[in-house]
Amino acid sequence: MSIILSWLILSLAVWITAVILPGFHLRSFGGAFLVAALFGVLNFFLGWLFFAVFTVATLGLALLFAFLTRWLINAILLKITAALTDELSIDSFGWALIGALVMSLLGTAGQWLVLSTF
Repeated sequence: MSIILSWLILSLAVWITAVILPGFHLRSFGGAFLVAALFGVLNFFLGWLFFAVFTVATLGLALLFAFLTRWLINAILLKITAALTDELSIDSFGWALIGALVMSLLGTAGQWLVLSTF
């Protein structure tokens, strides 16, 4: 149940991000569900690997600045998600960075709201 709830919150975060940001384009509301699912799967399989590579490549600085590293990795994963599906297009890496930040803020707020409600 928690996976489905997280997926719904992420889908809503993707849709709101596309509404707010002019460089973040979503083809349809239903596409937000596909984008969220693909982004979640990529984050599950590649997120930890990217984090490990960044940590080794920066001699541990990535671990020290974990929030910034996760933010950068999420932006990279958003660009990969956009490349894998026609439902999402992002104009530049800068928009991916801003989109990753907005999605993280919305997702965190959504998770907090749901946990405090139930």
